[in-house]
Amino acid sequence: MRALADVVRTRSPGADVRVAFLDLSAPSVGDALAGLYAEGHRHVVAVPLLLGHAYHARVDLPALVDEVTGSLPRLSVTVADVLGPDPLLEEVALDRLAAGGADLADPDLGVVLAAVGSSHDAANDVVARIARGWDGRHSARVAAAFASAARPDVPAAITRLRAHGARRFAVASWFFAPGLLPDRIGASAAEVAPGALVAAPLGTDPRVAAVVLDRYDEALTGAAGTVRTA
Repeated sequence: MRALADVVRTRSPGADVRVAFLDLSAPSVGDALAGLYAEGHRHVVAVPLLLGHAYHARVDLPALVDEVTGSLPRLSVTVADVLGPDPLLEEVALDRLAAGGADLADPDLGVVLAAVGSSHDAANDVVARIARGWDGRHSARVAAAFASAARPDVPAAITRLRAHGARRFAVASWFFAPGLLPDRIGASAAEVAPGALVAAPLGTDPRVAAVVLDRYDEALTGAAGTVRTA
């Protein structure tokens, strides 16, 4: 995430880009906003590095921002829209597959589009819709799968792809960065399909940074985003 922020800075040299985390890492969203406030900033745009409208986007981040703005007079925080879905991010995920050696023109290839999973069905439906779009555009068969909180999981998705004739398998990553859940997905794929290709996450590709800046610009112009003011 810090490396991605560096790419965003490179693409927008005049922007003051900071990194904050919802949990597990520092600085927290609250600390980052408080630090900006102490430096004299009174309007901040928070761009969620999230791929869907699941719990973090709908509940966690708004609650954290409300808590901070409630204690810092005249601080205005605009929460931009999440990054996904976006055609540029799909391009990156497909390129990661190709870089790993997957040939989407291979009719014997089954591709699992793997995402985190959510208790919010609409967020999972977005991933399934992307997988259906890929399935319709390429010879390889494509199915969505989730690391947690939703079905199908990776073994179930691979079983379905086998039933449709797939003999080789690859996993596309609908994640920004390495971590526990991508590792879980890779391990699950290896158990049921030894030798399956597992693509790298979206990472620091300049197109990811471009989407970050698109969401920032949309929030500034009022095309998207939610404003929270103390």
